[in-house]
Amino acid sequence: MIKILAIGLRHDKDLVASIENYQKRLRAPYNITWQLLVNSKKQNNEARIDETDQLMKQIKDDETVILLDERGIMISSVQLAQALNVSFNQSKKITIVIGGAYGVSPALHSRAQHVVALSRLVFPHQIVRLLVAEQLYRAQEINFGGMYHHR
Repeated sequence: MIKILAIGLRHDKDLVASIENYQKRLRAPYNITWQLLVNSKKQNNEARIDETDQLMKQIKDDETVILLDERGIMISSVQLAQALNVSFNQSKKITIVIGGAYGVSPALHSRAQHVVALSRLVFPHQIVRLLVAEQLYRAQEINFGGMYHHR
């Protein structure tokens, strides 16, 4: 099971069907749960600190954390699949973090085992949720030998 922590209370209604389409295709251990957390009412660094505190409270010590950050390293879908597979083989729980509009504090960057950029472009957080669902499905198909990912 993969836990996805995201700032923002609900999925955009226009994207729900697409997110659910990928989510229903996922099989253990790639199946996901969403934990959506409230946006901070503060701005800038104060919002970053508030939201990071909320996120950190939801992360357990034994979890592998993948933080999505535009300043993270760029990896391929195959590399993501490999990283997930390593964690699964070590019986690690995986948590993927999608921070708020102001990002996350250095404490969460330090806690994460992987800080990954989906792109050098910046996307709305709602679209990132869809991209994550699709990439998890793609990783599943890569690791299970499915036909979805063409190399």
